[in-house]
Amino acid sequence: MTEQYRILVADDEASIVDIIKTALISAGYAVVTAQNGEDACRLLAETKPHLIIMDVMMPRCNGIVATARIRSDSNVPILMLSAKAEGDDRVLGLESGADDYLVKPFYTGELMARVRALLRRYDDLGSIREDRSPSAITVGDATLDTEQKTLTMRGERVRLTATEYKILEVMMSNPGRVFSAEQLYSRVWDSEAYAVENTVMVHIRRIREKIELDPKRPEYLRVKWGIGYVFGKE
Repeated sequence: MTEQYRILVADDEASIVDIIKTALISAGYAVVTAQNGEDACRLLAETKPHLIIMDVMMPRCNGIVATARIRSDSNVPILMLSAKAEGDDRVLGLESGADDYLVKPFYTGELMARVRALLRRYDDLGSIREDRSPSAITVGDATLDTEQKTLTMRGERVRLTATEYKILEVMMSNPGRVFSAEQLYSRVWDSEAYAVENTVMVHIRRIREKIELDPKRPEYLRVKWGIGYVFGKE
């Protein structure tokens, strides 16, 4: 029996909501639904879901705006849905704070695989149930506490999403090692990597904005052009 996670599904297409809701309930999840971004933001505070599945195009408040609002004070994982496979929607969704992206129409099996991976990652970061002695990875002025799942940068706490934490955990555990976008995606998203450069790039850019004094001239999270990304102070 799946642990009773609560999942908020926000989509104005009733047929899509029914498909997703049926699959989630069959897997043992509790489901709350919303038809627009305004309701999704309200229900976040009322129901405290462990995961949000958010459609991009909705009335009153679209998924991109709603995600940005949610990210101002919550690290709950967000899986964004859109009918557009290419273009700005994917990048805008990730830049607004979404953890992953799924294009309609989708296979129910793929949706459930994404849900399970996001919940595992969030449980690592957001559901600390035991008090244990801290263990830390320190690289220069960056300290990642792998027990409390927190990052301290130059003595100040940095708030991370579960995806951002996992990227840093992988890279800071291997300082100086260059990871390709495909390697990072496979390790962090726990999924086959195919055409993932933009997805990884957007998350790297979001992390830089949080940890670097000058994100355009990063000291720690750097790119090796044509190869990949590396964490380590120059």
